[in-house]
Amino acid sequence: MRQFKKVAVGGTFDKLHKGHRALLGKALEVGEKVVIGLTSDSFVAKMGKPHKTAPYDERRRELEAYLSQQGFDRCTEIVPLNDTYGLTISGQGFDALVVSRDTLKIAYAINERRQKAGLTPLQIVTVEMVPAENDCPISTTRIRSGEIDRNGHMLKQAV
Repeated sequence: MRQFKKVAVGGTFDKLHKGHRALLGKALEVGEKVVIGLTSDSFVAKMGKPHKTAPYDERRRELEAYLSQQGFDRCTEIVPLNDTYGLTISGQGFDALVVSRDTLKIAYAINERRQKAGLTPLQIVTVEMVPAENDCPISTTRIRSGEIDRNGHMLKQAV
C-alpha cells in the first residue's frame, strides 16, 4: 500500500532525463495514482526558458513511451498544465505534491492558494536534484547545450 492515494507532479519534461525519472519514480513510489501535469506550449512560452523546448505532443509521446516501458501507464494520467497550479487548486482529490528541491517554492504557493480556497494543504514530497558527473544538477538546459547527456555524463567541459 502506497503512502498516498493520488499525487500530482508537474513539469516540462523536455529531453526526459535522469532527474525527471527520479521525480517520476518518487511520485510512483508514494502514490497509487499519479497525475502528471505536462506544461502546454503556451505555458512554456511564458516561462522564459533559456533554450528551445520540444512541442507538447513530442514531450507527451516521450513521457508516455517511458511510462509504458516501465509498466506505469495504468497508474498514471498525463494532463496539460496551462499555469503554475494546474488541477492542484481545483479540489481534484489530491493528497500530495511531488516536487524537486528547485520547485519547492511552487509547492508552497499551491498550498497557499488551496488554503485561500478552503481546501486542505497537500503533503509535499521533495526530491533532491540529481547531479551530473561534475556534481552540478542535471537539467534540460545543460543537455540542450551539449554539456551533458540525459544521464548526466559529461560531453564537454563547461566554459
